[in-house]
Amino acid sequence: MKILVIGSGGREHAIIRKLKESPRVDKIYAAPGNGGISRDAECVSIDAMDKEGIVEFSKKEGIDLVFVAPDDPLAAGMVDALEGAGIRAFGPRANAAIIEASKVFSKNLMRKYNIPTADYAVFDDPSKVMEYIEKKDKYPVVIKADGLALGKGVIIAKDNAEAKDAVKEIMQDKKFGDSGNNVVVEEFLTGPEVSVLAFTDGISLKPMVSSKDHKRAFDNNLGPNTGGMGTVSPNPYYTPEIAEICRKTIFEPTVAAMNSEGRTFKGCLYFGLMITPDGPKVIEYNARFGDPETQVVLPVLKTDLVDIIEAVIDERLSHLDIEWKNEKAACVVMASGGYPVAYKKGMKISGLDDDGQIDGAIVYHAGTKYENGQFYTNGGRVLGVTALGETLDEALERAYSAVEKISFNEAHYRTDIGKIV
Repeated sequence: MKILVIGSGGREHAIIRKLKESPRVDKIYAAPGNGGISRDAECVSIDAMDKEGIVEFSKKEGIDLVFVAPDDPLAAGMVDALEGAGIRAFGPRANAAIIEASKVFSKNLMRKYNIPTADYAVFDDPSKVMEYIEKKDKYPVVIKADGLALGKGVIIAKDNAEAKDAVKEIMQDKKFGDSGNNVVVEEFLTGPEVSVLAFTDGISLKPMVSSKDHKRAFDNNLGPNTGGMGTVSPNPYYTPEIAEICRKTIFEPTVAAMNSEGRTFKGCLYFGLMITPDGPKVIEYNARFGDPETQVVLPVLKTDLVDIIEAVIDERLSHLDIEWKNEKAACVVMASGGYPVAYKKGMKISGLDDDGQIDGAIVYHAGTKYENGQFYTNGGRVLGVTALGETLDEALERAYSAVEKISFNEAHYRTDIGKIV
């Protein structure tokens, strides 16, 4: 098979390295890919949002399968365009990808179908938002941009002043563009967070192993929200009992709700959950593999990923038994100094071999370029250093030991991944 993976981050690198393990795969392309990905796939300079370019390339090269990994092209209808041209594609169509592309849609869906989530209200007028927040007078309060914002459009305001700043930033300064035309104001939930990715063909749903993301930039969960600074899997707070509650009250009802709305979801559905004192609740949905959750979930997958993808596309997922390694996984993200605000690019990376790897760990490249046999930084999150172990401590020790061997100017990473709620 010839497979094209759309995207250019650490998630896409993890997907490509897993696809490479399949005996069914002859050739992998990435559009546009990155420096590290170029050591595992052939990178083609087509923008991830270029529907016509992707369709044309797929036809010309006789691509058997396109894996649409990022949120933007999914929301823009990349899968619809590929299927319309007779090309097999993995990922939801645009009318189902809205579950991530619009927070307003997903919150209203949960309310309508009684799927447990935080209490909320929706606004398109900045003054009305503050009126509502001041009347409630309950802090912290969560303020979310409606649309896609690279995982950063969520602000937790500790007081009235921070709430005003958040509303101004999202709705008036348009920090996240049109994503901030509407906002969702939510009650603040407490408890451990859990990420659960699940394969679904729109009929049945098969959860993957759970994981725990670390969103804040600095140790002790301090600093601004990021796309994710590290992950561990499985999530220590996600017990079999909690998993069963989630299946009955969240996972299966969500698939059924999307079907009832005429928006059948096929692909990877991501559940961002919080285990509150009142039971598990949905914080957010994503319409694709999470980043950096993918970097700890896929390394422990035993079943051929191509077999799973085809079962999803052909709506026969219930006939496939998906197996997982009985190992723990940890990923530490090495970021550029200043991320997620301002940071430099073009720093030389030392410590990696010619394939961009290191002994004892798997290095997933998120923001790198490869020139004249050398890797350079080319983004905010640069590398995701992942290791496996029989225990979580062992996996973390291996991941951090690998991190210590890699260096670039102003490299920044958290030292408490897996050690903090």
